[in-house]
Amino acid sequence: MTQSYALEELQRESTFGGAGSEAEREVPVIDLSNFEERREQIADELWHAATEIGFFQLKNHGIARSDIDAAFKESDRFFNLPDDVKAQWPRPKGVNAGYETRSQIRPSTGTADEKESYQITQYHMDGLWPTEGELPNFQDNILSFEQQCWEVGMKVLSCFADKLGFERDFFTKAHDPKQSDYQSTLRLLHYYPTEGVTEQGNIWRAGAHTDFDCLTLLFQHEGHGGLQVCPGKDADTKQWTSIPPIADVITCNIGDMLMRWSDDQLKSNLHRVRLPRVDEYCGSRYSVAFFCQANKTQMIQGPNKHYEPISAEDFLNQRIQANFAKADR
Repeated sequence: MTQSYALEELQRESTFGGAGSEAEREVPVIDLSNFEERREQIADELWHAATEIGFFQLKNHGIARSDIDAAFKESDRFFNLPDDVKAQWPRPKGVNAGYETRSQIRPSTGTADEKESYQITQYHMDGLWPTEGELPNFQDNILSFEQQCWEVGMKVLSCFADKLGFERDFFTKAHDPKQSDYQSTLRLLHYYPTEGVTEQGNIWRAGAHTDFDCLTLLFQHEGHGGLQVCPGKDADTKQWTSIPPIADVITCNIGDMLMRWSDDQLKSNLHRVRLPRVDEYCGSRYSVAFFCQANKTQMIQGPNKHYEPISAEDFLNQRIQANFAKADR
């Protein structure tokens, strides 16, 4: 029996479980150098990419390669802990924080993603941080990187605010880390090693999905492939394009929260992580993602009021419950 979802975004996602086909596409790469001087040009390039495919990459974004490498080292330190130690910090029911393994089940596939992850959502982390004895300086190092991600995300979102007719700092205020209802999330991801496959089947490292948030910033580990996108404008074709992992480029996509906030002008992007094929690297795959998720009390409604207003808290809760339904029972 096909499950029905209250959110249109989830209902749409539930139809993308198959392997589909693959197609070559040009990936927009947007240069953020001299941001203030080039703001208008950058905003035009971002708007074109976000309205056409919902997906783009950023270069000269201001986060040093050494800081990205350091974030991956922190990720390695965490995931190399014994399983029983990591299990001390389980993701609380209905909350996007803490540790989980093989518990995220996408509406698109109905099967668990072949990964483990650790979510850092600052005001939900009581009892969920490793101690200094277990991982010295881990919390400080991770939060420093999270701050850099937030700054890049707010630059991009300020350009979308301009284009949507909001005040330039509209999304910056909506994602205020100084407020106790802040819920943007940094996520460390480890996809388990797997034997190569000749046919994908129904088991995925991450099943097809759109993200919950306004904007996702993804850092890929050099050599760890498998990410594929199906641009929002072309979603009905179910043709997927592979995105090569480049360490110092940030891969970005629009999420459902911003698609709704823009009255569907900005396209939420479907993406997935397929299993490696027999002739590809089959070891562990690591990535780090930052999700710009509006503060809980923010009301989401676009300038044209295409959707009924919904709080960011309620919107996110519905998405979390759908994706962790079995784990949260």
